[in-house]
Amino acid sequence: MSIALQNISKSYKNVKAVESISFEVNKGELFGLIGPDGAGKTTIFRILTTLLIANEGSAQVAGFDVVSQYKEIRNSVGYMPGRFSLYQDLTVEENLEFFATIFGTTIQENYDLIEDIYVQIAPFKTRRAGALSGGMKQKLALCCALIHAPKVLFLDEPTTGVDPVSRKEFWIMLKRLQQKGITILVSTPYMDEAALCDRIALIQEGKILKIDSPEQIITKYDKIIYDVQAKNTHGLIHDLKNYPSYYSVYAFGEYIHYIDKNANFNSAELETYLKNKNHTDIIIKQAETTIEDVFMDM
Repeated sequence: MSIALQNISKSYKNVKAVESISFEVNKGELFGLIGPDGAGKTTIFRILTTLLIANEGSAQVAGFDVVSQYKEIRNSVGYMPGRFSLYQDLTVEENLEFFATIFGTTIQENYDLIEDIYVQIAPFKTRRAGALSGGMKQKLALCCALIHAPKVLFLDEPTTGVDPVSRKEFWIMLKRLQQKGITILVSTPYMDEAALCDRIALIQEGKILKIDSPEQIITKYDKIIYDVQAKNTHGLIHDLKNYPSYYSVYAFGEYIHYIDKNANFNSAELETYLKNKNHTDIIIKQAETTIEDVFMDM
């Protein structure tokens, strides 16, 4: 195992940030920690990167204990925190040289690992990091995290605040790094990114809700979800929640996602009910289940 946690708990005064967290990440795996802000993702990352000590439990990274062997871990991992750890007044090249020097290496020594990413920021190598776009800062921060050829890479919400094109490019880069044998633990609040991981852990309020592959999490979900649409969206949500057999109702893109309590749900009866509530342009159709739907039902 590249990463292993056993019953990790951490509290800040009276607030439990994470509670009895246990999971394992296999060598070479791309594992996602999926959950909203405040779920405990960053606390887990800080414990695993030896920046924070847990109140309870134990954890190992790359075969080393996070407490007693923290120095070995710091030399074996790359960490990209939520706020990119760049020196804003240094240029692109100066940032890379600085991080390489800290780890006793050079840009040239591990250039093959960062080459695919570095070529995209090379035209701006004399520009200060603070003047880069969000996408370019992201790429530079990733290069800095990889400069010492880590065995394990920790990426805490790396695509937050980055444009959609850069988000897509970033995940392509992660797949390439995975092919080079690097174990990657990535956290994200974006449910669509969950599908790009080998396995995911859904986390909410400091507790792990489910761990499995994205495909299996969706396959094992046993409820049927319906896309419902009408002209008056606000009124539609209100009326759906008052339907006698409703189980769950929430906005999802241009539709309202509706789940009924009854296995023998009849969409025609729901349509009649909505028409009697003066709704027009009604659409009711079966939806394709997503990770977000499963998460919303937990």
